[in-house]
Amino acid sequence: MSVPSASPRPSGAPALSAFLRGIERRGAVLAELQAGDATAGDSALADAMRQFRPEAGSLPMAEWPRRFWSLLLAQPRLQHRTAVAIAVEATDRLGELGSGPRAALLLRVAAGLSEEEAAEVLGVGLPSYRLALQRALPHHADGRADPLAWQQLREQIHRRIKTLPPDRLVRLSSARETVLRGETGATAPRADATPASRPRWLMPLLWGLLALCVAGLAATFLPIGSTVDGVGGSRRIEVQPLPEADSPASGFGEETAMITHRDFALLADPQGEAAAQDLEFNSWLAAQQAAGVTAPAPPAAPVDAPADENVAPSPVADGIAGETQAETEDAP
Repeated sequence: MSVPSASPRPSGAPALSAFLRGIERRGAVLAELQAGDATAGDSALADAMRQFRPEAGSLPMAEWPRRFWSLLLAQPRLQHRTAVAIAVEATDRLGELGSGPRAALLLRVAAGLSEEEAAEVLGVGLPSYRLALQRALPHHADGRADPLAWQQLREQIHRRIKTLPPDRLVRLSSARETVLRGETGATAPRADATPASRPRWLMPLLWGLLALCVAGLAATFLPIGSTVDGVGGSRRIEVQPLPEADSPASGFGEETAMITHRDFALLADPQGEAAAQDLEFNSWLAAQQAAGVTAPAPPAAPVDAPADENVAPSPVADGIAGETQAETEDAP
């Protein structure tokens, strides 16, 4: 009687796990830069691992790198690159290259393959691969090679490989473990979680509120006097003109109007008001008196009647008359 043994573990499973773990970071960055999108690149990497698992057992381990990179570059998600809106660094300028030269460059820098191995992955001869790589290398405007730009590109790609975000590494590891368990329903790692579904009652409520807002807005444009349907039936809005209002002054008497006058203090003091009319003259007169100047007397009115004989003559007049007489007598 034979005892049923446990199902044997597939041969090469530890080696396959170590191989996939070793190329996981490089494969993720190569797929990302080839596709122009990290999510599409991670999905292509998971699909390539799933296709490579059944083939690994029938291939020598020396053939594993060539076959895996061939399967990865053959993924449909890597055939069309997503355009980068703004080129920020050297790796974003890879979109300016064609799919073939870009793959030739990434196999050399990201995957770390030699020229012979990269040519085998692409299925081309070594001279053709070298020509594609030469076209992909950075150049100056005059066509000369740009070693500085090439070194910058290498550093940025290697930095991406070493500094993948932790959450992305967790998703890649989960996809790899799913492939190693042989689960055919493994899904590609997603960058964002599926958003929670909205409640079913939310959309009808929103539509109802929107309808109420539209109805309220339309009611404001109804003309005056139009019929409006109310709760108890139809109602008509009636418009009645307001009575003509009297002027505000008609409600007060003359005394009230005088008291509320803004110049009531002057109106109640006629003498003060009269004095205020001569304010300028009185001010001048007061200034003259303060300075000791006597105001000149008004001139006397001319008198037509003969002078009174009883009035004594003025000494000044007598002197003037004597001088006049002496001059007359001395004249020849």
